Amino acid sequence: MSKQLTLQEAVSSVANGSRLALGGNVLHRAPMAFVRELTRQKKKDLKLVKTAGAHDIDLLCAVDAVSVVDAGFVSYETVYGLPPHYRNSVQTGKVKANEHACYTVISALRGASTNVPFMPVNGLKYGDLIDKNDYFLVVEDPFTKEPVTLVRSIFPDVAIIHVHACDEEGNAIIEGPKYEDILMSRAAERVIITTEQILPSHAMKQYKDRIDIPGFLVSNIVKAPNGAKPTACYKKYDVDEKALRSFLKFKTQDEIYQWVDQYSNSDHSGKRRTFA
Repeated sequence: MSKQLTLQEAVSSVANGSRLALGGNVLHRAPMAFVRELTRQKKKDLKLVKTAGAHDIDLLCAVDAVSVVDAGFVSYETVYGLPPHYRNSVQTGKVKANEHACYTVISALRGASTNVPFMPVNGLKYGDLIDKNDYFLVVEDPFTKEPVTLVRSIFPDVAIIHVHACDEEGNAIIEGPKYEDILMSRAAERVIITTEQILPSHAMKQYKDRIDIPGFLVSNIVKAPNGAKPTACYKKYDVDEKALRSFLKFKTQDEIYQWVDQYSNSDHSGKRRTFA
């Protein structure tokens, strides 16, 4: 059975220097309650993995918690523009950005999920990505003698995934788009689930055909209603536009730490739809 922890306990279990796969996609269902607690506990040297990141990566870069990012895309989408803290961290050399195409991150996680050291990617044969990213290598296909690019597998130490519901055993359900969350749960050494609600195991039986992440893969669960805010969570809540625009105005770490504490302690409860 997965062990239920408080948010503080779960984040404390993540060591400095860990490689973290962050669930969700851009401004949708990112595990933001967990990310804010990472900033409060001042974790360092984190290596982040995500196909398409936004506020999660930007916030952690803003407080110098990150050393490496493997991502295909980091942006706040068209409405909010580029992530200033991530961009500054890369430009000043604080963060090493291993730029991928999104599908090469997926390939690297697939390699980890099957416990192989690399995966071939047929579509990437030319371009600067191959030259600039240490995770890519062009070799000769032994069967066709044609060039083929290999992407080194990425093995996350921990996958942090926010879900709509799980039970006490960690069996988790994601409503709407799954993104790469299921793949991350298969690739990571350890999985921590943050969840909008925890259902009794007997109640989960009626939804057993909808389970996306089985409990035997999950190490810990954290009850975190509204745990994706200020990003959106499908059929639960939309992007908190006011919060994001406020965050993007900040220039100093003191402002950011103060915002993190205020946002986390605010009442964002509202009425939440009961899982069904």
